[in-house]
Amino acid sequence: MEHIKSEKIDVQELVSNFEEENAGAVVIFNGTVRKRSLGKEVSYLFYEAAEEMAEKMMEQIILDAKKKWDLCQVLAFHRIGKVAIGESAVLVITASAHRNEAYEANRFVIEKIKHELPLWKCEYFTDGEKKWGGNCNCHEVTNDVNVHIYP
Repeated sequence: MEHIKSEKIDVQELVSNFEEENAGAVVIFNGTVRKRSLGKEVSYLFYEAAEEMAEKMMEQIILDAKKKWDLCQVLAFHRIGKVAIGESAVLVITASAHRNEAYEANRFVIEKIKHELPLWKCEYFTDGEKKWGGNCNCHEVTNDVNVHIYP
């Protein structure tokens, strides 16, 4: 399955076609591009990735989540290229028999993606400026690239 996508992530289609008869809980995280960031108005985001490495790492993250929790299914996707305001940049769906596992696994997957995947984001602002950074920008709050604001 291709996890790194240059085309739009169709969240509605993925969610409406998602069926897992053994799941009592399905948790969806849909990370969208917001209109404001760093106190400025955003025009759009542009993502680049070391695609082959990112694909392999995404597969490993999913395998690690399945080993750690009793999951029925895990889906995870991240966009590359230009992503417009309101569009999905990252989507994680976890399903398990019970909600606790689905929630914990979903949080695990998104945090691993944000902190470890070889992805780079450029924010293009409406004032013409742009700012490159990693997929995780916790260091802007913590002032340390090794310290994250989320577990």
